[in-house]
Amino acid sequence: MRRFWLLFAQAVTIGLGLYFVVVVMRPELLARAPGAGARVGTVGNSAVAVLEAPPLPASGSYRAAAGRAMPAVVNILTSKALSGEHPLLKDPFFRKFFGDRIPEDEQQSSLGSGVIVSPDGYILTNNHVVDAADEIEVVLPDGRRSAARVVGTDPETDLAVIRIDVKNLPVIALGHAEQARVGDVVLAIGNPFGVGQTVTMGIISAVGRNNLHINNFEDFIQTDAAINFGNSGGALVDANGNLLGINSAIYSQTGGSVGIGFAIPVSTAKSVMDAIIKTGQVVRGWVGIESQDITPELAESFELGRKSGAIIAGVVRNGPADRAGIRPGDILLAVEGKPVSNTSEMLNLIAKLAPGHKAKMTVLRKNREATLEVNVGKRPRAE
Repeated sequence: MRRFWLLFAQAVTIGLGLYFVVVVMRPELLARAPGAGARVGTVGNSAVAVLEAPPLPASGSYRAAAGRAMPAVVNILTSKALSGEHPLLKDPFFRKFFGDRIPEDEQQSSLGSGVIVSPDGYILTNNHVVDAADEIEVVLPDGRRSAARVVGTDPETDLAVIRIDVKNLPVIALGHAEQARVGDVVLAIGNPFGVGQTVTMGIISAVGRNNLHINNFEDFIQTDAAINFGNSGGALVDANGNLLGINSAIYSQTGGSVGIGFAIPVSTAKSVMDAIIKTGQVVRGWVGIESQDITPELAESFELGRKSGAIIAGVVRNGPADRAGIRPGDILLAVEGKPVSNTSEMLNLIAKLAPGHKAKMTVLRKNREATLEVNVGKRPRAE
């Protein structure tokens, strides 16, 4: 018996030695052969033997993220009566039979997307999707349909909140847009061109995009995930299926995606939604100034002494800034201690001020700094 154990130990030792030599000298011999794990057999009614792969989950798939987010992304159908001056609408004989109803061919229809963010039926979408719509219908991915009403809109960020009265709604989880970084994988979900719910994938190309002159207040997430007509108001989600932003606009010379799309961060969308639900509108601060970004050329021409910031180009007469002593030509350095590097940043800082309160604004005038107290007013609503 002892002899057999000795032979067994020697065989194991030799085998391990050969394995070590192969691993070091010829590792490719141990690589898994293509189709390893597959079995030969017939599939369905196939008359010949085929190689069938085992039912393993797809490598690198984002199916879980898409599966979590897709049920909460809806299709929005809107219709708007044309204000037209169709000659038949003025004909008394025509009105005798049709009254003030407008024929179907005298209505304009459009489509977009939206995201269910509350089990109470609140849906985030773009203002331009529902703007001036006479009727709004929401179509859920499971086929349910419901009329929707507008809770409120904010044209300055191109956001709108609508609501449907439907039970057992799927709701998307809100992510953290402030943690998003360039290179993160994202999915765009919507209904492009009316073909049905579609998911596209890309990365975050940039964050904090502004000065695009799309909205008055801009802080876009830029992505190369394909966004097309009909995707407006849809979801931009992270690799875990959490909402990062509301798809809003694309840069395109053809109308189709060229890899430059913009989404409104969910942090902005949530603050706008909360304000709309609570008060019906978004209230922002206003001081009555017009500004212009300081460029190196402008700084050199006027000997400003600094090459960044916002120069006051105009002051509304008898407005809050005028009464506080701010004058055209002043350079705005800070709002409530927060530095101002450009016009976009200035607008955002002032908009966050509470109307009716005093705010400290630091300006540079003839190379001398001064801090002025401004009684903040209410920003007029954009039409």
